[in-house]
Formats: sequence, structure tokens, C-alpha cells
Amino acid sequence: MAEAGSFADRVKQQADIVRVVGEYVRLKKSGQNFTGLCPFHQEKTPSFAVHPVKQIYHCFGCGVGGDAFKFVMEMEKVAFPEAIRIVAEKCGIPIPKPRDRSPEERKENQQRSALVEMHREAAAFFARQLSDTPEGKAARGYLEDRGLDREAITRFGLGYAPSGGDVLYRFLKQKYPDKLLDPSGLVVKDQGGRFYDKFRRRIMFPIANESGKVIAFGGRALGDDMPKYMNSPETPIYSKSNVLYHLDRAKEAIRQGNCAILVEGYMDTIAVARGGFTNVVASCGTSLAEPQVKLLSRFTKKVYVNYDPDTAGQAATERSFAVLLEKEFEILVLTLPGGADPDKYLKENGAAAYEKQLKAAPPYIDFLISRARRMDRSTATGKLAALNYLMPYVQRVPNRLIRSEWASRIASELRVDEPVLREALRRASVERHSEVKPKAELVSSAMKQADRRLMQMLVEAEDFREKLAHEIVGESLHKGLDTERIFEVLLATAITGAQPDPAALAESLAEPDRRLFFSVVFESAAAPSWDEAESCLIVLRRRHIETELHNVQKQIEAQPAAADLNRLLTRKQDLRKRLSG
Repeated sequence: MAEAGSFADRVKQQADIVRVVGEYVRLKKSGQNFTGLCPFHQEKTPSFAVHPVKQIYHCFGCGVGGDAFKFVMEMEKVAFPEAIRIVAEKCGIPIPKPRDRSPEERKENQQRSALVEMHREAAAFFARQLSDTPEGKAARGYLEDRGLDREAITRFGLGYAPSGGDVLYRFLKQKYPDKLLDPSGLVVKDQGGRFYDKFRRRIMFPIANESGKVIAFGGRALGDDMPKYMNSPETPIYSKSNVLYHLDRAKEAIRQGNCAILVEGYMDTIAVARGGFTNVVASCGTSLAEPQVKLLSRFTKKVYVNYDPDTAGQAATERSFAVLLEKEFEILVLTLPGGADPDKYLKENGAAAYEKQLKAAPPYIDFLISRARRMDRSTATGKLAALNYLMPYVQRVPNRLIRSEWASRIASELRVDEPVLREALRRASVERHSEVKPKAELVSSAMKQADRRLMQMLVEAEDFREKLAHEIVGESLHKGLDTERIFEVLLATAITGAQPDPAALAESLAEPDRRLFFSVVFESAAAPSWDEAESCLIVLRRRHIETELHNVQKQIEAQPAAADLNRLLTRKQDLRKRLSG
């Protein structure tokens, strides 16, 4: 998002998105908008629209959308600063000469450089502790028991953090002041203000950024110390969601082989890489995050997920699907026989057996279907539960045709013969619902007209936008709506009196909500009025009353105590009066 008053903000205010997009897409005037064939997916009928007033674009086919900067970033595969320059040049906006960095910026750069150098020295320190000290002998014995020889230890830069409370601190203190050591993540300050080592009595795994510079560590405890694995905290040079362990060594193999192997931990990564599969990476002991997936997508769009087969590993596997699917990855799932993790399996069976398992790894949908088959599907309710286990993954697939194909496949594999469930499954996949509803609950996910109109007003009604937002928030009228998340984003801006930026707001929404939001913004409508807004608010109030009435009736049917029953009957009568009033 362009910061107010910045050069990016000035470019955004002055740029003509029709002119920018028009250099890539043949646009044709269509009402107040311009349309053309989407450059991001194959299509024969134009579904790509550009809104010249709001300065945004959106494809009603594949769902992409944003402002001029986002468009150039996607088309040119460049970062935001470069996109600013390109848009400025296309629109004839003078680009200011690079300014001198402020003292604060220079100070931050100097700090980052010093922290990178400090981590390099810490890695060398840990390596010496492992190879040259009596205490490191026990750590070497542990690594040898895990099958790691001296060559492997050197190759992966392994080390040892001694058990003494401040050995590393005293070593680094010779060169670096406390004010620099404090944010490094290598030391911790106690309540008395005294520093001590964060990592003690642990095998140390250096974590490097993409260019190979050590920026953090993972520490594996010796003995029964807890936690078993400890990672560096967030620092000025390290953010765990932006780093993949071993990517610095794996990136060329990933690019050349056009695929990556994703495992859970350090030892699994080392075992797989030593087996000859150097295209292996790990998510540093955390759930796979969107920035990590974006980083990986620079090298490949195909990944083998080979997490541990225990309960936590299976859960991590399923969580990883969400972010991978949204970035259109081809996902294959490697579950090793015998409940083995990659490290154990390679030790016991060798690289050839692991390669055979890789080649036989099924697509993610087969893995999920096999999990769903374990559910009791002897009844329609059981089948519905199995379908609803699968739908959150299917609905994350951006391509509508693929979603529809997977829906048919799921219906066939799970032997869903009931026409009602088949139709519900088809609708859920096409409309990107996260669940399948039985016939009695089959309702369109399209927003009711009152909801749509209120959202349009929260974007366009400059005269009463803030007043409208206070009305909705004051009565919580948006709570429980299918569009609740979109309302929350709009209300957060409108209630402050600020002018909403549709492209920026859309960035904070999940894919299904983003598509709905853009469809509302692009929809033609009459000028907003407060009388119309009040009519829409009445619709939302009635919906709240109907929902509460339904809940009260259910409580009455549960046969509560006499005092509670009288209270509920009184409330029911009051709600009915409000509905009829």
C-alpha cells in the first residue's frame, strides 16, 4: 500500500490505470468501464475489467484484482519499488533522484550488517565448540549415533552451544556492545539486566537466508531439556515466515528439477539432502506461511510434501495445502510406509527406496480422499461430513474448471449417489463454498441485495459513510453474515471518516471475499441516499430478529425449567411483535 505523501502515493494519484493496462491488454469501452481478455489466464470471452474512476482492475473469471502497481508487479514479475518506477515512466511522471539515506536509515543498515557478521561469527564459534572442546564430544557422539559423520557436520555447518550460561555472550562481547547484542536473538536479558546465552547445551543448526548468509539458528536439546527444538526469535534480520531452511543450497536443484521436497525439520532435511535429493527445504519448525510459499514459487510450482506421519505431521500437511493451493502449486503427498519420518526411512531403506516412494507419491486430492474414506459413510450424514472435510481444500483452488473436475472426482470416489448431495457439491465447488449443505439448507452464497448495497455505500457515500458505519457497528448488524469479513474491513476504514481505497482493502481479504468485494465495487448503481440506506438497515435488523427468534424457539423445544420457559415465551412474543411492526 502506498504511504500517504510518498512518491508511490503521488504516482498512484496521477497514474491512469487504463493507460497502464492498455499497454498489455487490448481494452474496449464497456459502459463506465473497460474490458478485455484477461492476461493471467486463458479465455475467449472477456471477463477482465478496468474501472477508470476507482483506478482498479478485476477479472471475474480467475479472480485477480488490484491497482496499477499490482498489475505491473504481476505482469513484469517485479517487486513493488520497481513497479512504481515502471508505472511512473508509462504515465510520464518524473522520477525523483535517489535521496540520501536519513541518519536513521543508515543506522538501521549498519545494525543489520553488524548482526549478519555477528551471526557468522556465532556459527564459527558453535562449530569450534563442537569439534574442539571436551563438552562437544557428547554432542559429536549424538550426531554420530544419528548417522552424521564429520563431512556432514562440516557440510551443514553444525555446531554446539555449551552449557555455560554466558560463554557465547562473553565471546561476542569482545567485539559488540550490549545495545547491538540485545536485538540479536543470540542472548537474553534477565530481570536484573544481565545478559546470558539463549542457546545452551544444544546442537546448533545455522539458518541462512537465500543468499547463504547465516541469520538465525535452530537448537536441538541434548538430553531431556525442553523444548526439544528452539529457534531464534524474530530479529531485524530474521523473520521465520520469510525463510526456508536449506533453500540457499537447494534453489539451483529446485530450479533445474522444477520441483521441491518439503519436510518438517532440520534432521529430515539433512538426511534427504545427503541421500542425493538436494532440492529439499523445511519451514524451520513452523507451519508453512504464505511468504515462504511465495519464495518457493520463484523456483518451482511443484512440491512433494513429506511431513512426519504422526498426528502433528498430518495436521501440518493439511495446513500446508491451504497456502500452496492458493498459489496454484502442483502438490504431491509422500507418506512413507511404516510410520517412518524421512530421516529414519532413508537410514533403514536407502536413497533408491526413497526415490521409488517419491515417484509413487499421489496428488494431494488422492491423499485427502483416502483420509475422508476413513470416516463412516454408511449414512447420508456421514457422507456429508466426509464431503465437508474435503471442501475447504477444493474451494481454495483458484481455477474454476479444476474445482469442478475435483468435485466430480470426489463424488465418484466417495460414492455419493444422492442427486441432492451431488448438486450441492457441484455448487459448492463452483461458487467456492467451504462446505456442502443438505437440501434444506441449500441457499445461494451470493450476497443479499441489501448487503451489497450497504457495502457500495460504505465505499461511495461520502456524505454519510461514517454515520452509516456507526449504525451498523452500534447494532452489530454485520455479525453472522456471510459477508461479515468484508464488512469488517470496510467499517474499520469508514468509521474513521477516511476515504476507502478499494485495491488496498481487497488485499486484506481472503480470495473468495476479495472476488465478492470486487464484484460489488464494479456493480453499477444509482447515487446513494440515506433513505435507501435506512431501508437496507431495516432488512439487516429483521434478519437479526429472525435469527434470534429461531434460537429462542430451539431453546423452548428443549423443554427448559418453568422460569426459563416463561422468559423464553415472553421473548418470543416480543420478537414476533417486532417482526410484524
